[in-house]
Amino acid sequence: MTTRRPALGVVMVLSSGVLFAVNGTVSKLVLRAGVDAAQLTLIRAAGAFAGLLALSLLLRPGARRLRITPGQLPLLLLYGLAGFFLTPMLYFVAISRMPVGIALLFEYTAPLLVALWARFGQHQRVRPRLWVGLTLSLAGLACVAEVWGELKLDGLGVLAGLGAAVLLAGYYLLGARGVERHDTLALTTWAFGAAAVAGLLTRAVTDGTGGWAPLGETSGGVPVALLCGYVVLLGSILPFLLVAGALRHLPATSVGILGMIEPVIAATVAWIALGAGEALNAAQLGGGLLVLAGVALAETARIAASPVDVPPVPAPDVVAVPR
Repeated sequence: MTTRRPALGVVMVLSSGVLFAVNGTVSKLVLRAGVDAAQLTLIRAAGAFAGLLALSLLLRPGARRLRITPGQLPLLLLYGLAGFFLTPMLYFVAISRMPVGIALLFEYTAPLLVALWARFGQHQRVRPRLWVGLTLSLAGLACVAEVWGELKLDGLGVLAGLGAAVLLAGYYLLGARGVERHDTLALTTWAFGAAAVAGLLTRAVTDGTGGWAPLGETSGGVPVALLCGYVVLLGSILPFLLVAGALRHLPATSVGILGMIEPVIAATVAWIALGAGEALNAAQLGGGLLVLAGVALAETARIAASPVDVPPVPAPDVVAVPR
């Protein structure tokens, strides 16, 4: 039996949050170089699948970990498509049209949607704080969008961010069912595999729109190929493993709340690395804090443990959101 070490779990979650946060800026640099959202999603999914497949085969029990039955395929496909293909692709669209910190705040409402599903879809009892959390989050998003004046946010970017939140909520719910039959490494490996296949099919259907020449360029003074390597290794594989490890030492809710450092760090890193266009004004900063407070209340509103009480595994790129 594994000895629980809460301090180690905290370090692992915070480390994954930093890696995911930096990944937002790195991804935006790749997109600025001319790689489109679908291409970056494919690169990330294929690279992560290859790396996690190697780990799955090398670590005990080896290939037996990856065994699946035909009946399990639909869930794995939906899980991979929702969380590891569509969610990150919409996230990439959002950050290409809005500041990284704002895009993350829209996506970060996913745990709130999960809590609402638990209440209305599964009729679970919840604490009154859920409604306070919902109110705070909606007010926060209104501040982020500055709805009282001339809207400054890109409409398509906002829709992409909200779409990513909805799909991310579905990913959490599907993941709760998936972990009942697969360990975390196997589930994530197959999910990235499904996303990679979806990415290849998308390329085929669009006739390969968007060439690969930008991979030979530089962005922000760094080779784009090296930036893509970060997205795969340090922005996907390592933080996923850190979150999975942290769950051996901390409750899922604690992991979720600690992971809220991500949008804060992501906004700061983006502002430093990408310039004033990533800065949030006072109203947006206040709105961001309201969103995070609302999500924290929603995370702790469910009274009984349930299949939906799962951590945000990935980032995204929320805690470990599949970004």
